Amino acid sequence: MSYSYEKISSNKAKLSFVFPAEAFDDAVQKAFLKMRKSINVPGFRRGKAPRRVVESMFGEGVFYDDAVNLLFPDAYEAAVKEYDLYPVDQPEFNLEEIGVGKDLKFNVEVYVRPDVELGQYKGLEVEVLKQKVTDEAIDAEIEQDREKASRTVDVEDRPVQDGDIVNLDYAGTVDGVAFEGGTAENQTLTIGSGRFIPGFEEQMIGMNLGEEKDLNVTFPTPYQSEELAGKDAVFHVKVNGIQFVEKPELDDDFAQDISDFDTFAAYKEDIVRRLTERVEKNNENMAKNALVEKAVENAKVDIPQAMIDSQSDYMIREMEMQSAYQGFRLDDYLKYMGMTRESLKAQNEPEAIRRVKNELVLNAIKEAEKIEPGEEDIEKQIAEQAERFGQDVEDFKKSLTDEQREYLKEDAAISLVLDLLMKDATIKEKQPEEPVKEEETKAAAADETEA
Repeated sequence: MSYSYEKISSNKAKLSFVFPAEAFDDAVQKAFLKMRKSINVPGFRRGKAPRRVVESMFGEGVFYDDAVNLLFPDAYEAAVKEYDLYPVDQPEFNLEEIGVGKDLKFNVEVYVRPDVELGQYKGLEVEVLKQKVTDEAIDAEIEQDREKASRTVDVEDRPVQDGDIVNLDYAGTVDGVAFEGGTAENQTLTIGSGRFIPGFEEQMIGMNLGEEKDLNVTFPTPYQSEELAGKDAVFHVKVNGIQFVEKPELDDDFAQDISDFDTFAAYKEDIVRRLTERVEKNNENMAKNALVEKAVENAKVDIPQAMIDSQSDYMIREMEMQSAYQGFRLDDYLKYMGMTRESLKAQNEPEAIRRVKNELVLNAIKEAEKIEPGEEDIEKQIAEQAERFGQDVEDFKKSLTDEQREYLKEDAAISLVLDLLMKDATIKEKQPEEPVKEEETKAAAADETEA
């Protein structure tokens, strides 16, 4: 057997194969032996008819397809490996010659990972809108910790106030008739959360423990239950319990309870330090993303549609997993949004193209620069991944399969490519857009109200 390679275009290859007549005849004999038990020929017991009888009855080429299928996979794999090709689609088969006493000749054309014509990727200049550590961000971090240290306190000596947590029973009716989902007991509701129908929570303010009351509300339009949309309803409610959240004072005692620091000042200083590290890392990542976009913009590559389709399909699988994790089916979501998988795939295509281009260009730079990660680089990547999953580094390392380790090795290589892009780059700070003037905001709001 022999094969040859021809480059048709930057993203398509042609492989030609020739099998000697003897090799092809052996394959036909193997195909016959494999299939003969399922062939019924009059005058012979099942599976006992000679090959020549079967061929005379069903035609000379009755076993040709099976014979080719026996020969093709190993030959194709060997050719792909020898010519260092990366097929991205199924090969298109073209038969050239086949028959008794003849060499088997055929070729396949297949889309492969395309060549990338790199443009400038070193010494690039980009603008990035950098994040900053603001007082608001610091206060938000502290408030999160404050909420963790908060406690709920039962209320017995005053009525319901905005922000209280109320335990209640309710029974709803429309035109005096109860409706599905309108009755419940011992439900918890934070007043002011907006979880219930507009007007419901506001009317509970001022109610006392054990008090019962009718609340008059109107279902919004649209509403998840179409038969209730826009209708007036009455909810008979009873207050079973009232609680409020008591937050600790922001002092040294709070710092000692929530952290390893003795003073609030030291605790806050650590908050600022961690936020600064996070913001600096985010700014670095944004700069790297901008440099990749610039390098991709400067490169030329002809992407086969098969690669785009594959990436789009992968994105849909990602969405399916996220949907399942959040407790709903992707198909249900698409139905609700009036979409199909086909329309979602079309919507994803621009992002799929961007992802594929980024991957191709980064790999092309890696090959052009002969970047190969060392053991230290791989260990660093493993440590970062373990931290991302909140696992001990050594335990995480032991759990890795060879395939996963190879994947992390590729990640380490790409990290080195990104470091290369950053090395001689000029990162300028992009100025934020000017805030809209108050009178312009009012005018825009008026226009929106008119619309």
